[in-house]
Amino acid sequence: MNKRTLLLVLALMLAVLLAACAPTSDAGSGGDGGEEAAGASEMPGEGVELVMGQATWDTGWFQAEVYKQMLEELGYSIQGPETLDNPVFYTGVAEGDVDFWANGWFPLHDDFVAEAGEKVQPVGFQVASGALQGYLIDKATADANNITNLGDLADPEIAAIFDIDGNGKADLIGCNAGWGCEAVINRHIEIFELGDTVEHIQGEYSPLMADTIGRYERGEPVLFYTWTPNWTVSDLALGEDIVWIGVPDDPEVEAAAIPNCQEDPCDMGFAPNDIRVVANADILAENPAAATLFEIVEIPLADIAAQNALLSAGEDSPSDIARHASEWIENNRQLVDGWLEEARAAAQ
Repeated sequence: MNKRTLLLVLALMLAVLLAACAPTSDAGSGGDGGEEAAGASEMPGEGVELVMGQATWDTGWFQAEVYKQMLEELGYSIQGPETLDNPVFYTGVAEGDVDFWANGWFPLHDDFVAEAGEKVQPVGFQVASGALQGYLIDKATADANNITNLGDLADPEIAAIFDIDGNGKADLIGCNAGWGCEAVINRHIEIFELGDTVEHIQGEYSPLMADTIGRYERGEPVLFYTWTPNWTVSDLALGEDIVWIGVPDDPEVEAAAIPNCQEDPCDMGFAPNDIRVVANADILAENPAAATLFEIVEIPLADIAAQNALLSAGEDSPSDIARHASEWIENNRQLVDGWLEEARAAAQ
């Protein structure tokens, strides 16, 4: 065998050896490429940034953080949440500047959605028909003066009991400007002809309510609007310290049996609300994993109320709220993992 023939034989043997060591096409489909595909399905939000808002009421920040952390487990990068007034949020979602928040209240926010247009969509039912709103006074004053209804404040003598600034009108601690409840309270004062005896006091709700609780603790009468869940009804116990009062007759609300209301049935003046995620329609269409998560998550009202009590006790920093959310997720890990798996499946 000459040198040229020997080299040719050796080259052929090397080619056969390399072919024997190479993976087959079947093996390749289940090797690294398959593992990469499976990994991608675990993180369907990888490479996607979502801009998140949150409401100006701190009692909704816990839920916002829960959603943020679950979305991050799906691989999404979350910018925010940025605290926004209602009109700014709903306009921002319609224009694509904000992608979502977890703090929609319905029907209270129906007008915001109608004004913003079809790009704004409520999704899922984080809390279904469990969020109450209405007017409360201290029980001692209610019992001593037989006050059962907001309409009783048409009497100047009754209204004067709740006068703080000395102008003769009852000071009703109400809603921040721009909240959905602002318009409802103003409408009640108008339709029940209370403008001469009741004044809607507005500002930053939490400081106003801290002052209200201080006045109650000093033995002074209090009159205010609130909602549940809210730390106010942790600091002031319903049925012991404070009681709901009805309204004369709100045609938009059906009276119902409400615990700790001075009337039975009680027309609260506010329909029970659903707390829902609100998101940009294009974002929902482009992100089926996020859309599915928004659709299926439910957070018990009692758990929100328990976290709100921690807020009232001073655990109110961003790091506190992030810890509350991560603890809630871990305490409900099996449930959360089920939601995440369903969201991942929707993205495949």
